[in-house]
Order: sequence, then C-alpha cells, then structure tokens
Amino acid sequence: MDFEDPAWPPRCRNGTFAFSAPDVVSGAPKEPWRLLLLPLLCYFTASSSAGNGGEGAGAGAVADQAPVSLRATVKVGAYTTDEIDEKTKALRASANLSITEDAPAVEKFQNLLYSAAMTVPAKAIELYLDLRRLVEEQVQGFSEPCAEKLLPDLHPAEQHVFTLVLDLQETLIHYDWTREKGWQTFKRPGVDAFLEHLAQFYEIVVYSDEQSMFVDPVVERLDPKHCIRYRLSRAATKYQNGKHYRDLSKLNRNPAKILYLSGHALEGCLQHENCVPIKPWKKNDADDTALLDFIPFLEFVARTSPSDIRQVLASYQGCEIPSEFIRRSKDYQRRMQEQKQQGRFWKR
Repeated sequence: MDFEDPAWPPRCRNGTFAFSAPDVVSGAPKEPWRLLLLPLLCYFTASSSAGNGGEGAGAGAVADQAPVSLRATVKVGAYTTDEIDEKTKALRASANLSITEDAPAVEKFQNLLYSAAMTVPAKAIELYLDLRRLVEEQVQGFSEPCAEKLLPDLHPAEQHVFTLVLDLQETLIHYDWTREKGWQTFKRPGVDAFLEHLAQFYEIVVYSDEQSMFVDPVVERLDPKHCIRYRLSRAATKYQNGKHYRDLSKLNRNPAKILYLSGHALEGCLQHENCVPIKPWKKNDADDTALLDFIPFLEFVARTSPSDIRQVLASYQGCEIPSEFIRRSKDYQRRMQEQKQQGRFWKR
C-alpha cells in the first residue's frame, strides 16, 4: 500500500476538497483505508452545509468527485429523511459484505478490510437518520398546530352557521407598554356591540398568535357576555419562515363558511381567500367605527348564506368592504325601484 500517493490526502482548493476515487477490484477497493475517511468527510461536510441552509461549495465539490455509492451521504440538505434512508441503503449494507468460502485469501482479506472500514460511516449515517427523525418530530411539535382538529364538531343543527374568526391585536384590542404604566390593553370602539350583535348569527372564534397566558385573561375581560365561543392561541398556529400563521384548514369547519377578520389578515393567515381585512386600530384613534361599519355586511352574509363565502370575498378584492357593500346595496335598491316603476308604467 503506497502511503506516498500524491492523490492522498485530498487537496484543498478554494475551500473545497478534491478526491481521487479508489480503484475497485472484485467489488472491494485496493486501498480500503481511504474509504474510512472519505465517507466521513463527505458526511460531515454535507451535514455542516445543510445546517447552514443548503448545500455549500465544499459539499458540492465532494459530491461531484466522490464515488457514486457515497454521493447520497453528501447532499443531505436536498433530501427528506426517507430519501436519505433509501439512497444510503447500499452504503450501509456494504458494512456487512458477504465473503464466499471459495474466494481467494487475498480477496477475503480485502473484503474483510473493506467491510470493517465501512462500518464507521455506515453507523454514522444510521445515527444521523435516528437523530434527524427525532429532531423533526420535536420541531413538528412546535411548528404545526397542536391538533388536527382545533375545534370540536359542529352540532348537526348548526351546520349552516358561518364561523367568524377574529384576531385580537389591532382588531379587537390594542395593547401597549410604557415605562410609567407597563402593559396596558385597550378595547376598540364598538367591540361590545359588534360581538353581541354578531353572536346571534355566527360562531365567533378568537384566533391569536399570542400565548394562551395572555389570550385567556384578555378574552375573559373583553367578553363578559360570552359571545366568543372558542379562543385559540399560539399553540394552534403554524410556524414557518420565522412567523406564526393562522391555519384555517385545521379548524374542523367547512372552508366555504369561514371568514377571518383581522387588521393584518393577509400577513397572518395561510388562507387568503377567507380573509376579511379591516383597518388596524391603535389606542389613540378614539373615533374609529370600523367594527360597527362591518356589521351590515356580516349580517347580510349570515342571513343570505351564500354557498361559498370565498367567491363573495373575491368579488370585493381591492375594495373597502363596508363602503363597497353600501354602494352595491344602494345600487341594488335603485335597480329594484326602477323595475317597480317600469312595472307600474306597463300596467297603465
């Protein structure tokens, strides 16, 4: 075995390693000791690059020049756990290379040495897969909503009822912190009348990205008449790209009968087609009437019960819903009045 081979150790150029693939005779390399280091270096290079958000230049160079059987250990950042498991089966199986009884002694020795050399990288990959599955399970517990069905089933007699999902911050309330008074929570003007009136027509749900230790006491003081049926907090949101999103598909309700009203509707919800944007409210706007302005539209929706609210909301896209609804209502009344007048004219 030539330890002075210039092809080893690998040459480092511009932060990447260049390897020369070992020669293979009878399914085993002539110099199996190289493969003990090569897969490990590939593996840890790929793991570090994946931890930095993708494939690094070093991992890419290793993957391009390493043997085909080892490349699956390099680009781990591009594959799921199951894909890595499938692509590394051959590598892990090489640690248990079978040796025939009638094989020459040299070949037996080579295969035995090759199998021993591949045991460490094979075990490293198995350890990586176990750890990655464990981490993914833990991360999923924090990134996914706490349950597949966030709300209990609707009573059969209420299947026609629409669900009105409300945000808290800058929608129903505004909380603020000052050095003198600490945290303070302010109610939006008209919130009491808004909740009390629409509770007659809707199943009202508060869906916030705040912790339950904040949401529960705020809702209890905000809604002493219990107009709000359910409250959902941060544990019920979906965490992705560093932000908590409301996932209306987990509400266990017909998506055609869900409206999400929020001052930041499009920024905080995954289902934009169900969003009803409202002007965000700050505590210094004492003359705000946005909640009260929405009552006619929301009551009309509940009374007419459209088959799919998403189509209705799509027709208001780019418009301020309360004012546009009033304009359409007046236009409809005008047309009906004209039709009545035309009917009276023809009767004469």
